[in-house]
Order: sequence, then C-alpha cells, then structure tokens
Amino acid sequence: MLEQQRLARAQRAAALAEAGSLAEAVRRGGIPARVDLTLSEALVLGLWQLGVRRYVGIFGHGSTDLGEVLRIYQEAGLLRVFHVRHETAAAHAASALRWVTGEPAAVFTSIGPGALHAFAGSLVAASDGLGVWHLYGDETTEDEGPNMQQLPRGEQGQFLRLCQTMGAAYCLHTPAALPEALRKGQAAVDHPYRQGPCFLLLPMNTQPAVLPAFPLAELPLPVAWAPGPAADGPALDEAADLLLSAERVVVKVGRGARGASAELLDLLDLVDGVAVWTPIASGIVPAHHPRALAVSGSKGSSCGNRATDQADLLLAVGTRFVCQSDSSRTAYPGVRRVITIDADPATANHYGRNVPLVGDARTTLLLLNARLRQRLAGASKGERWLAQCRPWRAEWDAWRQARYDCPTLVDPLLGRPLLTQPAAIKIAADWARPLDVPLFFDAGDVQANGFQVVDADRPGQTYTETGASYMGFAASALLATALAAEPFYGLALTGDGSFTMNPQILIDGVVHGATGCLLLLDNRRMAAISGLQLAQYGHEFATSDGLAVDYLAWARSVPGVLALDGGDSPASLRQALDQAHGHRGLSLIHLPVYSGDDPLGGCGAFGSWNVGSWVAATTARRHDIAL
Repeated sequence: MLEQQRLARAQRAAALAEAGSLAEAVRRGGIPARVDLTLSEALVLGLWQLGVRRYVGIFGHGSTDLGEVLRIYQEAGLLRVFHVRHETAAAHAASALRWVTGEPAAVFTSIGPGALHAFAGSLVAASDGLGVWHLYGDETTEDEGPNMQQLPRGEQGQFLRLCQTMGAAYCLHTPAALPEALRKGQAAVDHPYRQGPCFLLLPMNTQPAVLPAFPLAELPLPVAWAPGPAADGPALDEAADLLLSAERVVVKVGRGARGASAELLDLLDLVDGVAVWTPIASGIVPAHHPRALAVSGSKGSSCGNRATDQADLLLAVGTRFVCQSDSSRTAYPGVRRVITIDADPATANHYGRNVPLVGDARTTLLLLNARLRQRLAGASKGERWLAQCRPWRAEWDAWRQARYDCPTLVDPLLGRPLLTQPAAIKIAADWARPLDVPLFFDAGDVQANGFQVVDADRPGQTYTETGASYMGFAASALLATALAAEPFYGLALTGDGSFTMNPQILIDGVVHGATGCLLLLDNRRMAAISGLQLAQYGHEFATSDGLAVDYLAWARSVPGVLALDGGDSPASLRQALDQAHGHRGLSLIHLPVYSGDDPLGGCGAFGSWNVGSWVAATTARRHDIAL
C-alpha cells in the first residue's frame, strides 16, 4: 500500500514538473481531475499552486507524512526543503525571503515546542507585514489521550487559539476543508496592503488521511490584489486645502509608502514639506534629498524630531504609528490637523483631528497632487519651512560627521582603542552600497545606531526589523540568500547579544549554501538597555557580564565558515569586508567595539518614550497634546 502510494505521488510530481502548472497537467491527462491523495499531498499541491517553492524548518514525529510528500516533490524538482537547527531561525529566514525577494515560503515544524519556537519567530512577519505560511503538527482529532508535546491541559484546539492571536489560523481537523483553509490563508499571506502569517495546523492522524476522488479544481489559484486610491471626493479637497494653508508640513513616511517615492517627492515640493520616516521605510525618500530629515521618533535624528516638534500639519503615509516611531504619540505637539493616507481604515483614523484618506499610497498621492497643482495654478508655495529646516539638517550631519571623524575610542573594559559603533556601521554601509549588498540590522544598539548612520537612497538597501525588534533576526536572515530563487549576497550587522540568541546560521548557512557576511559588533553587553538604564536611573544592571567569548574560534569550528578579525581601525575593517566578499560562502567578522560614556561612542536618542521613569511625563504630555 505504501509503495503504491509512493509511486502514485512520484508520478503526479513528475507530471506536474513536466507540465509546469496543475491545470496543464490535468489538461494533458498526466494527473486526473479527481484523484485519491492524502491531505499532506493535497496541501503541498495547493501551496505549490500558490507559488510556494521553499520549505524551511525541522521535521518531527508530528510532521512525518508531510516530510515524505516533500521528499518526493523535491526529487521531482518542484520545490526545495531546507532543514535547519532552530524553528525560530526558520521563521526569520522565511520572513527575510519574503521581505527581500517577495517569494513566499512555508515554515514547517513538529508538534509542541518546535511549533512554539516558530510561533515566536512569526512575530516578525506579523509586525512587519510579511506573508509567510506556517505548518505545524497538531494533536490527533480522536482525543485518544494526551498527545505527547501538546499543551497539557486536556482541552481541544489549544494551538489553534494560540495561533489565532498572531494571524490567520486554521486547523485541518476535516481534511476536505483544505481548499477553504488555503483561501483563508491566501487572504492573509498575500493580502494587498497588510500581509501576515497564516498558521495551518495539521493533526497527526489527518495528515495521512486519504481524500477520495478529490477535485483538484477546488484548490485556489493565485490572485493579484491591489488596493485602489482613496475616494475621489470632499476628503481629498479638504486635504489639499489644509496642505496649502499650513505653514510647516511634515510628512511621516512608513513602509506602506513603498512604490510612491516619486509622488512623495512631488508633494513635498508642492506644499513646502519635509519628510521624516520610520526605520523600516528607509530609502523610500532618498536620504540626501534636500527635504529629507531622516528618521524621527524616540531614537530618531535631531533634525527629524525638531521638524516634528515644530510642524503645524502632519501628513502620515503608510505608517502604523509604533510607539517609538511617534515618541509614544508625543512627537507632534504643534500639529493642529492630520491627514493620513493608508489602505487600512483603522490605521488611517489613528489620530484625532484627522482627514483619513483610505486607499493605496501612490494612487492616492497622484490624485492629491493633481488637486494641489490645480489650486496653485502654476504658482509656488515657496520654501520658508524648508529654509527653517535646512540648518537643523546641517547641524545633524555635522554631529554625525564628528563621530565618523573620531572612529576609535579607548574602551574602558579592554583598555585599548576600538572602533565605535557609528564608525563601524558607516564603514560597512559605505562598503556595501556600491556592491549592491543589502544590510540586515539586528535589534539593540546596532539597530539604534544604524537608524541614524545609514543613508539609503532607495528601498531595499537596508532591512531593519523594527516591527518586533527581534534579537537574532539579522543572522537568521542570511539564510534567505540561499533560499532565494536568485541567490544574493547579504551583510548582517548584529551585536554579541543578538547573535548568541540565534547562532545557527553558522551551520545552516554552510549546509544550504548561504552567501553573506555576519559582522558581529562585540561590546560584551546589551548596550541599548544599559544605555536606557543609565539615562533613566543612573545605574546599569544585569545587562553585561564582560565575558570574553572567542567568536572567531566558534566560527572556525564550522567547516566552510571564513572567520575574520575586524581589527581596530577603519582600514582593517574594510580589508576584512573585502576578504569576506571574496569568499564563496558564509563569513563572520568579529569586531570588538567601544562601550563607554563618551558621547562620540554612539548616536544617542532625541525623542521621548513611554517607558520606565519617563512614563509619567510622556503620558502627561500626550494628554496635553490630545492628538
């Protein structure tokens, strides 16, 4: 029986590979229109039809039947399976793949702890709007007794309830419900403006269950969804009038504005506006544009935060107002009216005194810009606000340059000069740009300094996981260089704390052929939290142990990884980056970096934030502003 099933699966896989599509395979007669097949194979067929060609994860007793189907379909050249050493790393790699290339992938796990690891990693996809399929083994449906590794409470559907808190979720308790499960998942994973994860739970006894005479035509086809512009009516007229009557327009740019760079720049000139952005939106407005004031928020630039502090009108485009991004809703004390462009109605109506324009950013901006031109009738609003902002940008650029001009400081722990994080990140970013190497930033101090240092002039140069600020994301993201249909070279910037959260890339990257470099900035501490503790309470606590870990020996212990010492100077770091790029595989550069109280050692923070000892003042300010 099993041999017959294997042969039938292999024949179907071969027919599908030859035909190139399921519909064509059926038309040619290579696969019957109705076929007996297991739930696991129907799932793989359905996901294949939706564009899923990459599976990454760990098999266990809760996913053996799925694994057998994937083995046969991989042998037919239809897909590739990447086995890794931690399910959270699998979730990060799949998220990075969708982010960089747009390719959908499926994360697979067994039941229990593995699923919980992947579920934790799915926070990245949920927070940053990335469509990823998650396939978890689940408890059997006949309730014959406690299933090993299920949540031990003796209740049904516990993993389903858990997964529903993060995104779309469906338990395939009834195998024939698969087409509907895929449609619901498709609506989340390929959502037109807010993608997210979908969790399909596969009970261990339904995976091998046979669907007799299953009609393949029920499996959903890909759908090209695209939101349209906001309604062409009074709201657009009101927005245009407000933009032209305001004296100090600030435009906050989020990731939802990707694809609208030209329209944003056009609007800025029409209304004498300046642009600030969230870290995740880096490059949508070129960093060196005269009207660009960089990142704003609790860890934003000084010029960006001065602009938001002085603005009288806010135009928010494709941003969901994360607490750090708008300084816990206190970033705009002088704003009297808000205009929000977003395809999601709830986000579009986040602030008070608001004109919500619910629709796609680019097409809505086209309509809005046309109204502005009509009202201006060839006249110009002038550049009074831009002239006021220019010195702030020049001051911030000089402030950054002072840190680049002093690239090393004597580290109090090691007693010798080390590169500072701003200098090291600047060197790495300048090295990567002409080579078209994307940068992945990990959470923590590396990320916070990177906000201000990297000057992206187009989207795709920098990927900063600020949605969840998940430690260990950047290292795991390098696996996407191997998952991609067209492999690429990547540079991950991580701290010692983040790297030790998810170091599996050293093994998984070699096994699967990742091409990239991990730049490990080592200050032997969780410096972002140390700095916060010192700023709030004057003492750091339990964020540093001073332990000297030999990361180079760790890297050298994995065959195929090139381990490099980044040294203590700009020249030595550049040399190490060049060596890493010349290596056909994965490299790790260990770079000890300065950690101390010299202000030239970091980029600092200029905004407010609703945390710790700042809560009372920030909350009071928010209610005073009442926006």
